[in-house]
Amino acid sequence: MMGVVASQSLKNVISTYFGFIIGAINTLFLYTKFMTDEYYGMVSYMLSAGFVMMPLMAFGVHNTLVKFYSSFKTKLSINSFLTFMLYLPLLMIIPITIIGYFAHEAIGEFLSTRNAMIKHYLVHTLVVAIALAYFEVFFAWVKVHLQTAFGNLMKEVFHRIGAMLMLFMLYLDVVTLNGFMIGLVLVYVIRMLVMMGYAFSVKFPKLVFKRFTGWQDVLKYSLLIIVAGSVVTIFLDVDKLMLGNYVDIEEVAYYNVAIFITAVIAVPMRSMHQIVYPLCAQYLNHKDYDKLGDLYKRSSINLFVIGGGIFLLIILNINQLYLLLPEDYSVGVYVVLIISVSKLSDAVIGSNNAILFNSDYYRVVLFLGVVLVIIMVLLNIIFIPRLGIYGAAFATLIAIILYNAGKLFFVYKAFKMLPFTVKTLKGALLLVVMSLSFYFWDFSFHPLINIVIKSLLISIIYCSLAYRFNLSEDINALVGEIVNKVFK
Repeated sequence: MMGVVASQSLKNVISTYFGFIIGAINTLFLYTKFMTDEYYGMVSYMLSAGFVMMPLMAFGVHNTLVKFYSSFKTKLSINSFLTFMLYLPLLMIIPITIIGYFAHEAIGEFLSTRNAMIKHYLVHTLVVAIALAYFEVFFAWVKVHLQTAFGNLMKEVFHRIGAMLMLFMLYLDVVTLNGFMIGLVLVYVIRMLVMMGYAFSVKFPKLVFKRFTGWQDVLKYSLLIIVAGSVVTIFLDVDKLMLGNYVDIEEVAYYNVAIFITAVIAVPMRSMHQIVYPLCAQYLNHKDYDKLGDLYKRSSINLFVIGGGIFLLIILNINQLYLLLPEDYSVGVYVVLIISVSKLSDAVIGSNNAILFNSDYYRVVLFLGVVLVIIMVLLNIIFIPRLGIYGAAFATLIAIILYNAGKLFFVYKAFKMLPFTVKTLKGALLLVVMSLSFYFWDFSFHPLINIVIKSLLISIIYCSLAYRFNLSEDINALVGEIVNKVFK
């Protein structure tokens, strides 16, 4: 089964990093050159609001489908369950849309007290949220068949290429700024429709409107997982939304660039979780705790080693990278340093989320998540007026570390499992030593040449030491396999 994880994870990593390369070009260069800071901030705000609304619009179906699918054995029960999953999000989408239609002006006035342009893009935000929700539902549809490569390609690459095309059309005056905003929304809608077509090619739905055994548990889980999904997305995007109410909208753009840079650390985690999540559901449904514990430890050290390497490349090159961007964006350097630590803490806990959200203990974690979201919002209210975008970064760091510590505690309490080993400590020491050794010097070349040379040097040293200390048996075995094939 680890072979399936490795194969699908590798494909996902490739497509995810390709998406991030396209995203980096968009975020660091095209948006900053082709669009005003104000409108770039509005794009960041609109998409962040869409992502925050997505779990609510999806009604938790993208998690529920993965958790319960493997528990159904007959065709009738499977088709009844899948039909229920297809229509369940409408219970939330329809009333929210109706409320948004009749209360459009009131909502707009409330959200645009600091930045008036926000109220002009509320409909755009709603459509993006619906498209994101059903995309995740159709992605989950193929995850349960352990077919994640195409879905991950659509999730990470398609919309970024679409945004790039729209940016060039804006630059060439093919579309106006308002036309760009509409086109960007259409990119997300088309992505959702393509994902639907692929999902139905993997498993075409046979609509069966019959009750199935355990439907109450499914509905209860969906209702609760809305909170869980909202907690995760709020952690990722509520800081940008709150910044829009306290600072000028262009500062959201500066913050968004910094957040994008740090998001690269989470790429291996996102890629691996696409396939680890359904595996954890299977192990839990079959009570195979030995395999679950092994997957927990392996996912932790693998993500820590890979994420740690990316962490070093980012923080040790960040000053030179910002020399390539417009000067106004340089305020984000310390945001990158702060948020990078929180991303690394996400990586080191491995498949923790997949275990908790597929177990019977998700209710406790939901409560913990709600408490920490409240703490995060309060921290933002305290820190942002005083420290601006740095305050948002500190609030995010504190909240995420507390949240991850709480989740570690509950997995240990429930399953007597911890993801850490002695190798985790060795990896942490390696990161600290290399960070202190390389941060305070740079070559006296052009920033781009500096980044390339310094990155090569850091990569060679880090990879050599990680291999020498055998921090990850899986990564060492993969390297050995590649070397044997090359020099065979």
